[in-house]
Amino acid sequence: MSDTPADADRLDVVLRYHQRTKHHMDRYARSQGFTDWTNQPDPFRRFEGAPLLRLALPVADPGPTYDALFDGSWTEPTTAVHQAPVPDQAPPQAGATGPSRADQVSALFYYGLALSAWKAIQGNRWSLRVNPSSGNLHPTEGYLISGPIAGLTKRPAVMHYAPFEHGLEVRRWIEPASFQTLCHAFGAIGFVALSSIHWRESWKYGERAYRYCQHDVGHAVGALSLSAARLDWQVSLIESVGDADLVALLGLDAQTGIEAEHPDALLAIVAPQPANNSPADNGLSDAMAPRTPVWREAIERIGATPLLGEPNLLSRAHHPWPIIDQVSHACVKPSPTGHDPVDAREPSGVVPGHAAQAPAGDPAWLGTQKTRRQVSAGRLIRQRRSAVAMDGRTRLRAADFYLMLARTLPTASHPVWRGWPWPACIHLVLFVHRVDGLTPGLYLLMRRPAAEDLLRGLFSGKFAFSRPLSAPEGLSLYLLQAGDYRQAAQAICCHQDIVEAGVFAVAMLAELEPRLTARGPWFYRRLFWETGLIGQLLYLEAEAAGVRATGIGCFFDDALHTLLGLEGRAMQSLYHFTVGGAVDDTRLRTLEAYAHLDRA
Repeated sequence: MSDTPADADRLDVVLRYHQRTKHHMDRYARSQGFTDWTNQPDPFRRFEGAPLLRLALPVADPGPTYDALFDGSWTEPTTAVHQAPVPDQAPPQAGATGPSRADQVSALFYYGLALSAWKAIQGNRWSLRVNPSSGNLHPTEGYLISGPIAGLTKRPAVMHYAPFEHGLEVRRWIEPASFQTLCHAFGAIGFVALSSIHWRESWKYGERAYRYCQHDVGHAVGALSLSAARLDWQVSLIESVGDADLVALLGLDAQTGIEAEHPDALLAIVAPQPANNSPADNGLSDAMAPRTPVWREAIERIGATPLLGEPNLLSRAHHPWPIIDQVSHACVKPSPTGHDPVDAREPSGVVPGHAAQAPAGDPAWLGTQKTRRQVSAGRLIRQRRSAVAMDGRTRLRAADFYLMLARTLPTASHPVWRGWPWPACIHLVLFVHRVDGLTPGLYLLMRRPAAEDLLRGLFSGKFAFSRPLSAPEGLSLYLLQAGDYRQAAQAICCHQDIVEAGVFAVAMLAELEPRLTARGPWFYRRLFWETGLIGQLLYLEAEAAGVRATGIGCFFDDALHTLLGLEGRAMQSLYHFTVGGAVDDTRLRTLEAYAHLDRA
């Protein structure tokens, strides 16, 4: 981050927004204070007039087991149709089997961003999706930037994913040369992009909504990462592309007003590396590192092509929240200049340095868990639900608990973290209620062991920091204080009973101000994205263990900080979670996700 007045001003805006949008015991962050059902946003963005390419729904799930996604043993057993090279252009990445078939594209989105079910009661119904969302509001939109797709299109295009139709809307056709330039610049075989419609969240949650939109981006990145892993692909976050570049690529500059989409993430779809390439050898040399003008010129050419379709109206009337516009502007990711060697090197498509130094695959102590986890990844992904209540009785085996925590840690073969280009900045405070063999109490999981001195220095001196005897090696888990923390967890999470009734609850602590000072105000979004990635893993790990989870955005920020003895803004709570035995609402009916489609 350059030390300029503009940078300092943006950082001040972000820190003031974070402080202003905290919930407190005596007051909540600003919102309308009621639910304006008349103007509830349409949960489905469509581009009216854009060609819709319908995707066939997968009819079977021949994919891997859930655990196979993490141990590096899965390889998609299919004969892929290679993407044909464009004349006078270099061919795609060697061995690429990317999104060149309609069934692959369908599976990527079906297990990544699609509808998973409908819920119905007394004549009302609403859809659920594979990627979770706070309040089921779904501000996140997905795009595919792809070359020719057999059975779908013969031309490269930028396409918007329409989850209700399970189809792709063509936003613009692009020249093959421009698409190939992007692929070669980032070692990719295609791209997925994400954007946010802040209005969808602020309609209900007011000023705190910007936080929730960023959580949802993280959940979506995690969902797409695991969906790609089913296809033996990897998605990697591209950080050398700024927000303005993504706006031009997706045509978001044509959208204005409170319903406009805001750029979030560009993800490279990466084919498996050749077997003789070790992670340590996959880093780009200075000579091979893409220089900014190469890919930027391609994006400029793409951005100059005509857009197809007009965004639909989501609400008839709106309530403005100027502070969301202010923090969104302050958090814009700048485009690199091309003069900084760090800007010129793109980590996407390779194992990031911090992950390459981590152990490959699951720790050895997890091996005994895999014999009983034969559920398919696809089934687990699509059955995921947020619990609305918990029974207060269910217990969890220590082995399952440790496995859940271990899956949140970066390893070199982790299908989520290998595409995340930053060291872990989020640590987990755990309120353990009913885990067999583990003393109830307050715990801390350090997700980056090098942060131990920082955390010990910031936390209250009364904490013991003792290692549970049953905790496996490689899991930096510490008991801070034994005791019954159920009521404390409930009070901190806006007095919600589900937190006390769960098996354990989680508070995600971020290294906030030091990271924003070092990287820039835009890194505020990345911290929330990281919490969403962790949340997505906790959701699926809970399903695999036979329980359920729920993400919690309503909590009293500073009440948790006081409990831990934290002062200042070095560590801040960003997201909470609870895991336990779900209690279903028997009044609700569950309907098939795509029964409304007639694909005959």
